[in-house]
Amino acid sequence: MEIPEFATDDGVERVLVVVAHPDDIDFGMAGSVATWSDAGIEVTYCLVTSGDAGGNDRTLARADMAVLREEEQTMAAKQVGVSDLRFLHYPDGRVEATLELRRDISRVIRQVQPQRVLSMSPERMWDRIYASHPDHLASGEATVAAVYPDSRNPFAHPELLADDDLEPWTVPQMWMPIRGGANTYVDITDNFDRKIAALLSHVSQIPDVERIEAMLREWAAGNAKMAGLPDGRYAELFRAVDTR
Repeated sequence: MEIPEFATDDGVERVLVVVAHPDDIDFGMAGSVATWSDAGIEVTYCLVTSGDAGGNDRTLARADMAVLREEEQTMAAKQVGVSDLRFLHYPDGRVEATLELRRDISRVIRQVQPQRVLSMSPERMWDRIYASHPDHLASGEATVAAVYPDSRNPFAHPELLADDDLEPWTVPQMWMPIRGGANTYVDITDNFDRKIAALLSHVSQIPDVERIEAMLREWAAGNAKMAGLPDGRYAELFRAVDTR
């Protein structure tokens, strides 16, 4: 895929990825992130929660789990060339698409000034129900609203301008990782091992490494087939939306 280019004042293209939990990025789009990082695109992660409700270890305090999962996500991000992570600290498992969440995501958009925002689909996927965790749906809906109209409207969340001195920002594109309805893809074959390394950084969440790796290879190969790529290639699929 030819990576779209956008004119920027400093010549640097920026991508903001907004997801609900640590490891969401690495399951769905870390191969693309690695590809963009290699191309000189600056990528920022925005995590709505710190994953405090994750895992099955009942002996670990939830606050400690949140710290652990932030550390794991930071390690995972390094595998694909990302060092800028923003954690919003909403409670895991209880995310709602509130005005407060829309404001907080809008704040990050205005700070980062990205040309592309990636987030989760706000639509439930009945063929892959585990991709439609309620936190995913709520984070996706809040991000869509933050992209349009909130982040570009000076009168939406006026405290962002009055208190934080953050000017409105219009995001040209929004991408969501989906299969049905996908209209673009990124060939991640050359960075697939880095995607695996990123995902395996989430040690607290992955009890069966071999099963996870095999599953991701199957997914990525199926995506490549849907994208029309030859056998042996891997891809991530997206729905790209022009939001200008």
